[in-house]
Amino acid sequence: MDQALRGAVARALGSEVSDASRLGGGDINEAFSVELADGRRVFIKTNATADRAMFPAEARGLRWLAEARALRIPEVLAVSDGSVPSFLALEYLESARPRKRFDEELGRALAALHRSGAPGFGLDHDNFIGRLPQDNTPADSWPEFYARSRLGAQLELARKKGLGDAALARRFNQLFARLEDLVGPAEPPARLHGDLWGGNLHIDDQGAPCLIDPAVYGGHREMDLAMMKLFGGFGERVFAAYNEAYPLAPGHAERVPLYQLYPLMVHVNLFGRGYLGSAERALSRYA
Repeated sequence: MDQALRGAVARALGSEVSDASRLGGGDINEAFSVELADGRRVFIKTNATADRAMFPAEARGLRWLAEARALRIPEVLAVSDGSVPSFLALEYLESARPRKRFDEELGRALAALHRSGAPGFGLDHDNFIGRLPQDNTPADSWPEFYARSRLGAQLELARKKGLGDAALARRFNQLFARLEDLVGPAEPPARLHGDLWGGNLHIDDQGAPCLIDPAVYGGHREMDLAMMKLFGGFGERVFAAYNEAYPLAPGHAERVPLYQLYPLMVHVNLFGRGYLGSAERALSRYA
């Protein structure tokens, strides 16, 4: 950790940095375990090349999730205000083995998070998914929001990057024409984590589930569940417990590829053509 970051953290937290150890696991940001002179241990994320709005948006997202009081979310201790160095300081969460009913607890807690709701489809500010900007401009309906601010936005970005051709655009347009009939019964907007893959689930010092690294917005709750099934890492009991606590609408299993299209297109734009085939296979179910 360089001196500029040490100084910024010390000023924000009111105590000098006595020790800092680099942590692994992230592919976008640098992370550190930091010991402060007053005895506190904190978690610091930083990124010298990231958009300066990224960490403030993440801090708002963590606080928004915590408002639901559904499950543990790391406390935001400080965040840079758009100045350099850019960082986010969180409470340090020790890890332990998952406790006996971890999967059931996670499923029921996630149901409670979604049930806590959102003011509408979208959010009152934009944020990020990974390092990509995420448009949260509110919409009157879920199909409108999903078409415009999720799939359409990623399709346009892929076009600009030279990753999507006219044939792909035509297939997405065919999907958009049918979307209202495909998204399932109307539901109130859920409070979504927004990037819920296994790497963003943490097990805290009590063996309880904790969510990190959100990309929050108000949306259809099946979005989080479809993302959880995309790369694995969640047991079947999680989904069963969720459905017991907050039963899913008929046809939800058939909608999983539809709602995996967004994270797959995000991966196309983050990591390249290697994910394009997976996105096209999901799209082929509907267009």
